[in-house]
Amino acid sequence: LLLNERAGIVADLTITRLADDEFLLIDGAGTGLRTIRRVRELAPADGSVVIDDVSSSMACVGLWGPDAQAVVDAVADDPVTIGRFRAAQVRLAGIPCLMLRVSYVGEHGWEIYAHTEYGLALWDAIAGAGASVGIAPAGTAAQDSLRLEKGYRLWGADIHTEFDPFEAGLDFTLALDKGAFIGREALLRKRDAGPPGRQLSCLVLDDRETVLMGREPIFAGRQKVGFVTSANFGFSIGRSIAYGYLPAALARPGERVEILYFGRRLPATVSSEPLYDPAGERLRGRSTANTEVAAR
Repeated sequence: LLLNERAGIVADLTITRLADDEFLLIDGAGTGLRTIRRVRELAPADGSVVIDDVSSSMACVGLWGPDAQAVVDAVADDPVTIGRFRAAQVRLAGIPCLMLRVSYVGEHGWEIYAHTEYGLALWDAIAGAGASVGIAPAGTAAQDSLRLEKGYRLWGADIHTEFDPFEAGLDFTLALDKGAFIGREALLRKRDAGPPGRQLSCLVLDDRETVLMGREPIFAGRQKVGFVTSANFGFSIGRSIAYGYLPAALARPGERVEILYFGRRLPATVSSEPLYDPAGERLRGRSTANTEVAAR
């Protein structure tokens, strides 16, 4: 997380170390230009750090799912074995690629980067190899549904500069013992003050047919206690999902709230997260029966 001085979340980045002194920063929230400006502002003035915007020079294909490994094996020049949160330079169908073992959809797979001129050939090679296992192109709406089932946050909706990592349930990303960084002092003050007064919470609607749009108010009795930050239908679990910040007393699994939607109050239950594959077996490339524990 890139933080400001108040510990607000400025950006949610993936950082890959390519060499001892070279790093690839990826901002997947569509806010790359703002993030680049911020990183350039923070760079030493002595020129010891060089920042290049390589966005237009790279294409990215995301490949995820239970057959992702088989598809890659079919097009890889050499066997591909990359551990979680690792990266490797490989060749797929003869195309030089950087493969990152990360997933925003809760399934095993990779973000695959290649120079822009190879983008179409890379897509065609992967699509062709996956035809026999029913590969399908998926857009951002499908990705949004899958990431909510897995509890992944989206910058600009669930997280932004008005929320800190403790409130957003992202404190696992913090290394408060690593030394000075922007926002550390604010984080230490917040930590010492006790648990946060609000918490980003997963809500499962009783009504399986209604899909919220976001920004709807959340009520506990007659009191408005928050608003929906993200919502979608979870096709893997067959339930309508919403996320929103709730007071700490309500941000506990089993608590009941209501969401006001076009004049109707829709009951919802605060649920444990993630709703899909809570043990994370599928991220490890192991097919297991989907566990719908918190969504029942």
